[in-house]
Amino acid sequence: MTNSKEMYGCDINQFMLEINESLTYRITGGNMIVAGLMSDAQELIAMGWHEEARQILNRAKAVLFAIMDGQLKGTA
Repeated sequence: MTNSKEMYGCDINQFMLEINESLTYRITGGNMIVAGLMSDAQELIAMGWHEEARQILNRAKAVLFAIMDGQLKGTA
């Protein structure tokens, strides 16, 4: 079984707390966080950093699922 650190490259619970406290989230909502993470992943792929990109895409999915579950708001 894969642990959280391997899957996300960070403590996902702490990451979600940081999103809730971020200015970007408060102004634009979670959808912009997801878009930003996906852009970051694209840049990492372009540089050949595939493992890091995979972890960031997993973070983007976690945020998207939190929006879908009503834990985060998609738009401000």
